[in-house]
Order: sequence, then C-alpha cells, then structure tokens
Amino acid sequence: MVPMVDLKRQFQEIKGEIIHILTEILESSHYVLGPKVSAFEKKVAEFHGLREAIGVASGTDALHLAIDALGIGEGDEVITTPFTFFATAEAILYTGATPVFVDVQPDTLNIDPEQIPAHVTSRTKAILPVHLFGHPCDMNKILRIAKKHRLKVIEDCAQAFGARLNSRTVGSIGDAGCFSFYPSKNLGGYGDGGMITINNPRLSALIRELRNHGARGSYRHKRVGYNSRLDELQAGILLVKFKYIDDYNKQRRRKAHLYNTLLRNTVQCPVEKEGAYHVYHQYTITSRKRDRIRQTLKENGISSVVYYPVPLHLQEAMKFLGYRKGDFPVAEKAAREVLSLPMFPELEESAIEKIAGIIKNIV
Repeated sequence: MVPMVDLKRQFQEIKGEIIHILTEILESSHYVLGPKVSAFEKKVAEFHGLREAIGVASGTDALHLAIDALGIGEGDEVITTPFTFFATAEAILYTGATPVFVDVQPDTLNIDPEQIPAHVTSRTKAILPVHLFGHPCDMNKILRIAKKHRLKVIEDCAQAFGARLNSRTVGSIGDAGCFSFYPSKNLGGYGDGGMITINNPRLSALIRELRNHGARGSYRHKRVGYNSRLDELQAGILLVKFKYIDDYNKQRRRKAHLYNTLLRNTVQCPVEKEGAYHVYHQYTITSRKRDRIRQTLKENGISSVVYYPVPLHLQEAMKFLGYRKGDFPVAEKAAREVLSLPMFPELEESAIEKIAGIIKNIV
C-alpha cells in the first residue's frame, strides 16, 4: 500500500529524540502544564512573531476558546466556509453563536472574500477563514472587510502550520490563530493537541484561564472555564518535531511540484496564488472522474481520501440552519469532484510517478 501519510516511517527517523524527551518527562513526573508546554508555547509564539501562544487540548478547543474569549456568543453570527472539517462550525455553535456560510473560490477552495460583504448583518461579529489544505486565504481582502464592519478575524490554521502570505505566517494575521496538532497534521503529535496564537495580553490571560477551569492561581476560579490543556507528553513530542517543520514543509512542496508537473493538463491541480506559501497538508486534485480514479488507485494499492464529501450546510446536524442544496454551488461541486492523494515528507518520487501514471491512463 501507498498510505496517505506514513507516521511510522517519520517516527523511525526521529525515534531516538522522541524516546529521550519522553523519558525525561516521565522521570520528572510533571505531566500537566509543565516546562515542556511552556517551552513549546514560547517557540510557536516566536515562530509567528507574536507575544503569546497558548497550548490547548485540540484544534477544536483552540477555535472554541478563541471565539469565546473574543466575547462571541448567543445571538451572534460568525461568517465561515461550508467546505471544511465539521469542527470549524461546531466550535462556533459551542458558544451559542450561529455559523453563516459563504461559498468558496473554485481554485483554492478557500472562502471567497468577494461574497463575504453580502452576508454581513448587524449580528455579525467575526469572520473565520480556513486555510484549507495548507493554502492561505486571501487575508488582505478579508481584513479590509473586517475593518470596515468592525469584525474580529479568527484564523483556522489547523491544516496550515508554516504557511505564509507575503512573508506573514498564518496565525499571525488575524485577531487569533487556531492550530491542530492531530497526528496527521504537518506538525502533529501522537494524540490530540492544539494551540492559539495571539498578540493581545488581556485575551491571552483570559484564554489561559478558560483552558484551566477558569482558574487564576490555585483553586481560585474567576469564571466557569473548560478542561483543555496541552499535556506535557504531547508538548515534548512537538518540541522534537518542531525542529523539522520547515524541512517537512519544503519536502511537501517538492512532492507537490512533482505531482503538478506530472498531472498538468490531466486534472485540476492545486494552485499557489501570488504571495502565498502553500504547505500542502493535502494534495487535492479535482476531476469529474474522481470516483473512477479513486477506485482504480485502490485496486493498485494506493490510498486516497475525499475531503470533504458533504459540505457543512448539507450535513444532517446543520439542518436547523435552513440551508438547502444549491445554496453554495462551488462547494457542492468540489464535494463531488475533489480527491486527496498521498502526501507526506517521506513520500517517494517513484510512488508519485506511479500514481500520476494511473490517473493519466484514466483521464
């Protein structure tokens, strides 16, 4: 099999460092909000050129706590994309706010800024763009819209650690950046984990309280919070892997460029807009022959995944929002035609050549 991601192979390359840091943590017996969490937070903040980074239990929690800390709740609206993982809208709903969907661009599949103004109402409090598959959204346009309407901007960077737009790292552009360290991510742990990047000391202090039961100091609870802490073991693992993230992303880009060369004029390949630094969490093609391609790849021992087969506005859990089929035609077309191919730093060029050859034969 050619897998979508080969975490075992990556582990073998850094096994000694991982075992060393885990042993150090286990011998310290300090497992929650310890020195490794603090060290990792500091490195991520510096990486993004920001004052603060706050480790939390997952990418979903990062979104939830950021939205909550920005004072968004019952009766408010947050504009976002219908073409993303369910957690994006789920986190908005956790606060009592309502997700308002806007269709996506046909090339990047990111939220279309040109369509955002038509969905702004008196209840709109924020825009939540998702840097899908590792390509930055058009943040310049989004920020101009946000400034005009006095809206907050919360970046969903779950798939885009290290992606940049005109030299600015995603997660440092809006009011808050939210990251996931799920194992398959570009920077992934060996379990769940998340991070919020922010440049506002007051909001940072609030998020630190919210992640730890609303506590300020030992057993002093200023507010009702949550239990959402990045644990010390995951932070240790991420400290090791953080050293290699730039190289991992460069390797992903090299693999993507080879895919592009081999598949050009065969299927719609991912684009990289001017000023964008794509980190290819997924390498996602678009083709009307998607299902046939996927089946043939499977028959040849090659993995592929459809991200995402059902847009959020058509999910059963979102029926109460009142959207219908046809409301977001670009996202719905993407759901019928996208296919993500194997993509990880250690992917061999011979595997890419084999995959491309199969797709060419079909198309």
